[in-house]
Amino acid sequence: MDSIRPCPAAAKSKIARTFQKVIHLKSATKNLSNPGFCLLIPQEKLKCCESQQVEKENLEEEAKESKNRAAVEAFVAKLFATVSAVKAAYAKLQVAQFPYNNEAIRSADQAVVDELKELSELKHRFLKKQIDSSPPHVTLMLAENQEQQSLMKTYEITMKKMQREIERKDTQISLLQDQLQKIVQTNKSLEIKLNASGSFSILDNIKFSDSNPKVFIMVLHHALRSIRNFVKMLIGNMESVSWDLDAAANAIQPEITFSKRDHKGFAFESFVCREIFCGFNEPFFSIQNDHQPLPNGTDPRRIFFFEHFKNLRSVSVIQFIGQNQNSLFGKFLKSKYLRLVHPKMEFSFAGNLNQRKMVNSSEYPETEFFKAFAEMGRRVWLLHCLTFSFDQEVSIFQVKRNARFSEVYMESITDDIFVAADRDFRVAFTVVPGFKVGQSVVQSQQRLSEFLELINSIASILMVSVVLLQSTIPLIHVLFLSFSRRDILSKKSVIHSCCQHFVEITAWPITEL
Repeated sequence: MDSIRPCPAAAKSKIARTFQKVIHLKSATKNLSNPGFCLLIPQEKLKCCESQQVEKENLEEEAKESKNRAAVEAFVAKLFATVSAVKAAYAKLQVAQFPYNNEAIRSADQAVVDELKELSELKHRFLKKQIDSSPPHVTLMLAENQEQQSLMKTYEITMKKMQREIERKDTQISLLQDQLQKIVQTNKSLEIKLNASGSFSILDNIKFSDSNPKVFIMVLHHALRSIRNFVKMLIGNMESVSWDLDAAANAIQPEITFSKRDHKGFAFESFVCREIFCGFNEPFFSIQNDHQPLPNGTDPRRIFFFEHFKNLRSVSVIQFIGQNQNSLFGKFLKSKYLRLVHPKMEFSFAGNLNQRKMVNSSEYPETEFFKAFAEMGRRVWLLHCLTFSFDQEVSIFQVKRNARFSEVYMESITDDIFVAADRDFRVAFTVVPGFKVGQSVVQSQQRLSEFLELINSIASILMVSVVLLQSTIPLIHVLFLSFSRRDILSKKSVIHSCCQHFVEITAWPITEL
């Protein structure tokens, strides 16, 4: 059996076609403009190469930007360092002028010029964009170091200048303290001479026939000056023993806000005036006078009081009470001192109660505090005696708290009413009482408060009133239930008493002389 063989013609034709393709490819390659060997590269490798090239360029740009940024930072640091150096040099120049030092001024002036030249050079470099420095980090560190040194120099110069200013102020304080001490000593010597002579020209010229409001106002102002001097001494003693003046003022005049620190003194002045003028409308302040009874008749009584006025107006108060310990004036001082000066106050001032014991036993100490008190008492006593020697009726009054301000009977102790004349002012408290001399009125001096403070006070009282009403109504209800119908009249009396008690609780505090 014969085996099957492939056709040789078919194989030959296949080989021929392959050779034709190769020959055709070579001819096409030879026709190209750039003869040579061509290698086909895959697309993935081409993309990888391109990305590496881009990353390399980005890194170069970042390095360049970082270098530029470092150069700019170094340039700015050097600029600030130069400005600080200019400030330090100028501060040194200022110090060299006071006190004047020629060599120091020249040196500081040259330093300022050098630093300004350096600043000008930096400006030109910036305009020409020549801010590169080699290396930038070293320039940055040196600039920061230079800036810190310049700041230290500036602070040292400032500290020296402030130290000289402190020394100058201390010198001025020492001089002022010496002047104050001399003035105080001069005032004390004048006061001693005045007390020794016992004369006062204003009081010496008053005659029995001078019974008019003008004379009364003159003597009243004379008395008020001594009251204010005593109040100043009182406040000074409180401050020397570290008293809380806010708490003390609030105890005298509660719920009052003092916008200025000096206004707290008005509270103490109101307390002193209230105590020293208490009983002014009564002859000799209601002091028992067993040895010298008042004469009968108007004219003899007027002469009697004017004689007391003359006996005390031209003598030293300490000398008078030393020679007349049991006189009416001595009893007046004793009663007023025991009322006005609290034992705790005296103990905190002096550390003991010896002065109080002496006054209580009709002996009068010669301390500065008691001398000021006695002088105040003497002038108030003179005003009292002069008042009862007038042929016109004289009475004292003070205004209730929260009353509307009236220019007829009142005057403001401060200037607030002139600054804000369109506001509704109310009386906070009376500082100095007023007087009626016949048909004339001597205005009282008031510390005023605005209407808003009054509203706040009324609001707080209304809150208390609501609480009291809530507790009072159940009580009244129980009282109604506890009575029978035939006790209706007694019920009315009980209700009336409860309401009266409620009114007394919520009433405004009123102090009368």
